Formats: sequence, structure tokens, C-alpha cells
Amino acid sequence: MFSSLRIRNYRLFFIGQVVSNTGTWMQRIAQDWLVLSLTGSSAAVGITTALQFLPMLLFGLYGGVLVDRLPKRPTLLVTQSAMALAGLALAALTLTGHVQVWHVYLAAFFVGLATVVDNPARQSFVSEMVGPGQLQNAVSLNSANFQSARLVGPAVAGLLITGVGTGWAFLLNGLSFVAPLASLLLMRGRELQAVRRAPRGKGQLREGLRYVAGRPELIWPIVLVGFIGTFGFNFPVWLSAFADDVFDGGAGSYSLFNTLMAAGSLVGALLAARRGTARLRLLIVAAAGFGALEIVAALAPSYWLFAVLMVPIGICGLTVNVTANTAVQMGTDPAMRGRVMALFMMVFMGGTPLGAPVVGWITDAYGPRVGFVLGGAVSAAAAITIGLVLARLGGLRLSVGWHHGHPRVRFVARERELAAASA
Repeated sequence: MFSSLRIRNYRLFFIGQVVSNTGTWMQRIAQDWLVLSLTGSSAAVGITTALQFLPMLLFGLYGGVLVDRLPKRPTLLVTQSAMALAGLALAALTLTGHVQVWHVYLAAFFVGLATVVDNPARQSFVSEMVGPGQLQNAVSLNSANFQSARLVGPAVAGLLITGVGTGWAFLLNGLSFVAPLASLLLMRGRELQAVRRAPRGKGQLREGLRYVAGRPELIWPIVLVGFIGTFGFNFPVWLSAFADDVFDGGAGSYSLFNTLMAAGSLVGALLAARRGTARLRLLIVAAAGFGALEIVAALAPSYWLFAVLMVPIGICGLTVNVTANTAVQMGTDPAMRGRVMALFMMVFMGGTPLGAPVVGWITDAYGPRVGFVLGGAVSAAAAITIGLVLARLGGLRLSVGWHHGHPRVRFVARERELAAASA
């Protein structure tokens, strides 16, 4: 489960990310709650989320082209420093009492700009640290790292918000970037896997798009995470609305919902680290389960049932993320990985600017339950549709029958059925 941590460079990277990710989750919770406090609007929270992910939608592919040209470690030093400055600036405004909602919007957009390059650089840098043999394990542990921080960050943010205010959460996030910066500086360059960088040239963006379009094993997982990222991952909108409007629980409940979802996500990440392979079948099942669980949670009649359902939602959501991420990375040529992962992250995260304001408006107009049901229904429908497409491309068809007196639904090879019919 933890085999890639034996590699020194990756171990340093992992430790730095634990600290930084904890600060990032603290800022996310504090940022959403600050906007809700300033405006009283779920739509405003959706706008904040949209602004943070809008740069990925607009410039994500160009970020991938840059990442394929640039050395990854110096690039990450620049992007991580930029995000640290954004956190410190927001802390100063909040602690001095001068913060306004447009300041939060601007900070979210600036972090999004840094993320355009930071995300594909971090994703593709993993393979340089660990090599292909440990890539699946390292990607899964990265997700476990992120979700572990998600357990601690919201809890600490909830205490800080109720105790001393949101400004301290922003300050601690800004300071937390010292850890990843130090880890990058302490790495041994000679132990990194050499990867051929793409030379500067025309048509590299189109080349990356053609590369993905010609490979069904890449394009369909990316399409699926696009639907789920756009409509199914708007948790800042839904959970803040459920905490404030449905259950009257305040910031403490919002923090609890995020913490329980993180616990489920951590379990999902550790299970992924043990598996060793990324099967598209598992991706489809996890995506369908994710959508179905969101619908069930939206209709939950009690506070604690809703809270408990955050755990399996976290497991399924993380399984979708890790399985799609690993399948796409392992199916991509290293020289194209920056552009392909930029497209992956642009679709997964960049869809949020499109979905978050719409979901926020529906949540404000028709209530949190309707908004949550919509997100789950779209996710489940996308999973089923793309599962059928992949099955058809793979020469499979859905078979419904009985086995030892019990109904059985499975995919079978068309050739097998034709052979059985001719016999």
C-alpha cells in the first residue's frame, strides 16, 4: 500500500503536500463560509467556486503545453509560491477587517491561474519521481494524502471560524506552503526519472487533442469525469446550503459534512493504492454509485443520515477520480503527459465554472435537495451511458438472465454469444 514512499524524492514530496493540502482545505472551508456570511447567497458561493476553476477551463490546455516544455520542479516552485501569496493577501484583508466579497473573488481567480500550470505539473511530476512501476501506487497515495488533509483541514477551519475568525485560516494556509517549497528544494535531481521535454513548436495544442481523440481508452474516461466534475462535485454549494438552510447547523455542520466525506475519500484512496490496476469497469461502477448515493443523500430526512451518507459518497467519488487519473496517465506517452493531464484536469475541474453557478441558482431557487438530486442524476446517467459506449467498443453486450435461481446482469463478449448460438 505504501511502497512508493520508499523513494526519497517522493517521500519528501508527499510530506510537503500533507502540510500544504491541509492548509488548502482550511482555506476552502473558510473562503466558502466567508462568502456565505458576506452575501447570504448560495449562488455567490457558486460564483467563488466558478472563478477558482474558470482559468482551468479557459487556459488549461495551454498550461499543459507549457508543462511539457518546462522542467517540472522549478515550475512547481513558482506556482506554489504564487498560491502562498494569495493566501497571505486574503489573510491580511480579513484580519484587518477590510475584506469584501470581490476580494475573495479576485483571490479565487488568482489561485485558479496558478493552478492552470501547477496541476498538470504536479500530476506529471509524479512519474518523474517514482517511474512507471510505482505510478499507480503513487497516484493513489497522492489522493490519500489529499483526503487525509481534508479530514484535518475542515475540522481545524471550523474551530478557527467559530473561535477566532476566518482570517486565521487564510494565514495558516499561506504559511503552509513553506513545506512543499522546502521539499522541492531538498530533492536530489539525479534521482529523478529523465523525461524528454517537448521542444517549442507550432501545433502542439492540436497535436495533444488529436492524440486523445484517437484513443477511446483516454477520451471516454475524460468525458465521464467532465460530466461528474461539472454537475456532481459542487459540494461547496450543496453542503453549505444543507448546513445553513436545511439543518440549521452553521459552520460546525458544514465542517462535519466535509470531514465525513474526506474520511470516505481516504478509505477509497487507500483501497486504490492496494489494487495496483485501474480498470474502466470499476470507473463506471463507482461513477454510477456516486450519482445514486447523491440522490439518496438529497432525499435523506434526518441530519445524521445525511451526514453518514457523506462517507460512501466520498469513497465512490475518490474511486472515480483515482481510477480515471491513473488509467489516463498510464495510457499516455510521457512526452504527451502534460498536455493530456491538462486536458483531464481542464475537463474535470474546468467544468465547475459552468456547473457551479447553475447549481447554485437552482439551489437558491428550488432548494438544496433539488440541486443535489440534479447533480446525482446527471452523474449516474453519464456513467451508464458511457459504460454502454465502452462496452460496445470493447465488443461486449449487456446480458440479463438467471443463474441458480437468481437474476444476473453482466456484460458478455459478442463473439462468445455468437459461438454459443451456432453450437
